Amino acid sequence: MENRQINFFKSKDLNTINKPLKKGSLVEIESFDIREKQKKLNVGLFGWYAICPSKELKKNKLHYFSLYDEPLIIYRDKNENVRCIKNICPHRGASFFGGTLSNGVITCPYHGAEFSSGGSCQNLDRITCSHIVDNNYDNYAKRIHLSQYKALEKDEYIFVYFSNKSDTDLKNIIEDSPISNYELSNNGFSYQDYVSEEVFVDFKCDWSRIIENHLDILHLFWVHGDTIPDKDVNKNVLVSFNQKINVTNEYIESIYFYKNEPKKEFIRIRFMPPGRILIYKGDPSISRYLQVLDHIPLGNNKARVIVRHYRKFLKNKLLNNLILFKENQRKIFYKIFDEDYIILKTQTYNNNLGLINKDEIKLLGEDRIINYFWKWYKKSEDKDKPWKNINKTENLSVYDKFILKYPPEIKRLEVINNIEIIRKTFTRFVGPLLILMLII
Repeated sequence: MENRQINFFKSKDLNTINKPLKKGSLVEIESFDIREKQKKLNVGLFGWYAICPSKELKKNKLHYFSLYDEPLIIYRDKNENVRCIKNICPHRGASFFGGTLSNGVITCPYHGAEFSSGGSCQNLDRITCSHIVDNNYDNYAKRIHLSQYKALEKDEYIFVYFSNKSDTDLKNIIEDSPISNYELSNNGFSYQDYVSEEVFVDFKCDWSRIIENHLDILHLFWVHGDTIPDKDVNKNVLVSFNQKINVTNEYIESIYFYKNEPKKEFIRIRFMPPGRILIYKGDPSISRYLQVLDHIPLGNNKARVIVRHYRKFLKNKLLNNLILFKENQRKIFYKIFDEDYIILKTQTYNNNLGLINKDEIKLLGEDRIINYFWKWYKKSEDKDKPWKNINKTENLSVYDKFILKYPPEIKRLEVINNIEIIRKTFTRFVGPLLILMLII
């Protein structure tokens, strides 16, 4: 492979890219001033987060998670409405771990306090305590309400609107960004036309670095060239791209075109703050493929990613089952995350030591969308301060075993998936072949 000199530049202002690479380098940057073209993103770090697929929310089960280290629970009440509450009983501050959910009534395991959105409270936007074991406290109980965040269900995802303050009455919570920003149909996709597979992966590293990684195109060739089943994505076919950046109030999008074929599109990436990324090719209305990545900041150096892979091809269920498409897709995703993980961990380590800063990082032209991201992120972090309680919790791990689903160090889901591939392969191919041989 031809060795090419990659020229770096130092950006003094993340809002401006004005120093082009030399002709013949990996990427040539078009000189332009973002300040003249950029619209302002309205969404900060407070907003709607896709917490889990709808099917993960089981009947009469409490789903534990956290956002920015704040312990939370989602569940369905007796009317099947999705509720998100702080995992803190207002009686004595205990967790609901070990408690029960039955017909929309949550029972705290500490003193038997029962909470529901019905009962004597007529305001269904509140979750009221109807009973505590000591009957003398019945009147007192009716004045106790659980602290909530807004939650709802869209596109087979459960969303939570995280803000700077929860409230006991949902009517008091004002959304700065509407849920329609994140709906696939509002972004030009009809998800009913697709079939999909999904995986969960939890990372013990910085949340913002994971988003940065998923906005990056060049690393696909280097890090995942041997894993992604595409002959045009590997270390031996490095190509140059032109970029078209679209910025609206709701998203930042980068469209990559081959430099040697300016009208041929390679891929497009749309970042929708605070945590969603769409990856697809071509106009959304006709795109055959869509990848949705939802990034959830569980806490300090703890983050979850939900990847859902939508496609309009290989939709036949029988054929999919026969070739184990779903299981093999998941196997590829797990391998890709494993390949990324050591990079993300070392970046987090270097960042925690203060070694990653504007004066030591030199960016390429293809990092243009990453420039946008970091400008937005740092401004939003300074404004919203979502990590305000981080110093008190950075050494606590009480929620880890309840929250973390699949850190790459604990490959339980990957192992289960591999066993499933072996089992199905045997039952569908090897088993019948052995039976046939015995008959013959």
